[in-house]
Amino acid sequence: MITVHHLDNSRSQRILWLLEELGLPYEIRRYQRDPETMLAPPELRTVHPLGKSPVITDGELTLAESGAIIEYLADRYGAGVLIPAHGTPARLRCNYWLHYAEGSAMPPLLLKLVFRKVAAAPAPFFVRPVAGSIARKVMRSFVDPQLRLHLDYLESALVGRTWFVDDAFGAADIQLSFPLEAFAARGGLDASHPNLAAFLQRIHARPAYRRALEKGGEYRLG
Repeated sequence: MITVHHLDNSRSQRILWLLEELGLPYEIRRYQRDPETMLAPPELRTVHPLGKSPVITDGELTLAESGAIIEYLADRYGAGVLIPAHGTPARLRCNYWLHYAEGSAMPPLLLKLVFRKVAAAPAPFFVRPVAGSIARKVMRSFVDPQLRLHLDYLESALVGRTWFVDDAFGAADIQLSFPLEAFAARGGLDASHPNLAAFLQRIHARPAYRRALEKGGEYRLG
């Protein structure tokens, strides 16, 4: 039995979605974030030394990292349905998006979250204006331009197509869902990027996506 070590409001939601798309039986082991720090609880370190989610166990295997988990599950259980065959150009494109999602798209989104918190964090009155000014300057001069760069790039990737690889729904779309949800929450994704907005509408309408939300619980990215 596959076990998903599921942290609320985290990347593990898309692993539940993948498993629903594959129609596989699985169990969920739930973990809640610390309400003050929003960090994962220390119990996750008993599963994986980094104490982060997602992590799955499948028999004797324990596997972390979203891209690695998605590739493993789709390869082993997808029977070529959700991921292209090894050695094909389509597989190379899929692998690119699996790595791009976390390696390129997520860092500026994380920076946006961090600097927003810095700007709003409690501080002595003589420090608060300086910290807030620095945070806003970094967002304005670096973070926001990076977000726009990636939004425009992703928007262009969907020109004339429905999905990211060979116009067939698959692992790449599931992997890219988390950064695109985060772009919609805090990275500027709106009607000015109609291809991405339509992509989000399509994935939200998938029955497997809705089932994963029902099983995984509340999912909000702020």
